[in-house]
Amino acid sequence: MSRKVAGWTCAVCRTAPAAVLDHCHEHGYVRAPVCPSCNTLERPDHLYSNDIRVAGRYMRLFGTDAAGWLDHWHRCPGCRTRSVLPLPHLAAWTAHTACRPLRPAHREGRARKPCGVLRVSWTGSQNAPRSCLLTVSVDFCPSGEHRVLARVPYREAAGRFRSWLAETAPAVAAAAGPDRLDGLPAQTRPVIEDTGGEGLSLF
Repeated sequence: MSRKVAGWTCAVCRTAPAAVLDHCHEHGYVRAPVCPSCNTLERPDHLYSNDIRVAGRYMRLFGTDAAGWLDHWHRCPGCRTRSVLPLPHLAAWTAHTACRPLRPAHREGRARKPCGVLRVSWTGSQNAPRSCLLTVSVDFCPSGEHRVLARVPYREAAGRFRSWLAETAPAVAAAAGPDRLDGLPAQTRPVIEDTGGEGLSLF
């Protein structure tokens, strides 16, 4: 893989040499060549099959660096057509943005400290949105309380994300399509356009 991306610059930070091809696990499309640092940054912490811990890095991914990362994630035609994020990232966004204010705090000296660590898990799949449910909870609460903060249906989370996307990154939202799968190929294709803007293909 390093030979395939040799000479490419990371499509996210646009400074470091690319080393890997970042791809969408939901739809199978390669997004772009990225450097090891950016590839690690965008990967949800402690990602299991349906369970992730929401770390402080999301302050950047969904805060100061949101527009760049949203543009990168929507290089996947499946995510762009559905105007949504891959399920692990949507789950992390939901816990960080929508449920973080629900996180209780405990007194520590004269101040109050946010309780434990946010965790989000889900049942079902984005391919069956009616049965997909995200559960946001708190790990490592000192008093053993506050286990479950919220249960958010997938469709509600996706709707919240679309509204947030339109406010946070209007250009990305405008380039995204309606919530449908029409026009997507039956099989995933690991093909992307040249991120240098020369109109070439990686493969």
